[in-house]
Amino acid sequence: MTPARPLLTGTNVIPVLAFSEVAPTLKMIERMIGAGLKVIELTRRSDVARETLREAKAAFGKDALIGMGTILSPQQLDESIDDGADFGVSPGLTPTLMDAIAKTDFPFLPGTSTVAEAMRAREAGFDVLKFFPAEQAGGAGYLKAMGAVLPDVVFCPTGGVSEKNAHQYLALPNVICVGASALSGPASADPFDAAGFAELIGKFSPPS
Repeated sequence: MTPARPLLTGTNVIPVLAFSEVAPTLKMIERMIGAGLKVIELTRRSDVARETLREAKAAFGKDALIGMGTILSPQQLDESIDDGADFGVSPGLTPTLMDAIAKTDFPFLPGTSTVAEAMRAREAGFDVLKFFPAEQAGGAGYLKAMGAVLPDVVFCPTGGVSEKNAHQYLALPNVICVGASALSGPASADPFDAAGFAELIGKFSPPS
């Protein structure tokens, strides 16, 4: 597999987009790229997910890295690769999915929520993991404790992360970035407040 860490280095937040229509999602992506966001995660939670990924890659593939999340099976993994995703994300990691990822050159962030799961993913060769659902699984305090026993693994906490608590995660040395769906609403609003959206993105930053 191809390491995911180089794709995420320098990124504070990955917007996670859940959607039901193609055109509004493409508008969101355009606004996010215009605001400086260069890594974006779509999710396989609707019937138009694959179409949206293909359209997004065709329109914005030169301007941003667009990944597919909520990958649950080897078939969905193959479909995401075929549709042009730059990386993949899953909420968890099964042995079957782990074996399928290992046979590809596809950057992937598998989901973990416990030390044991993180250890298994580390043994399989992953050094960047999604921590999900972050707030419900123990929050920044839990991740800080994991850093003491797994210092060579970094995480992208997702789930309950917003502008109100992102700084707590980004202050940790074992957090490479956060994933957040909190950016979707403001990015889809009409009229669009570009200045307010830029201010919101700025709140997803490590404490100074």
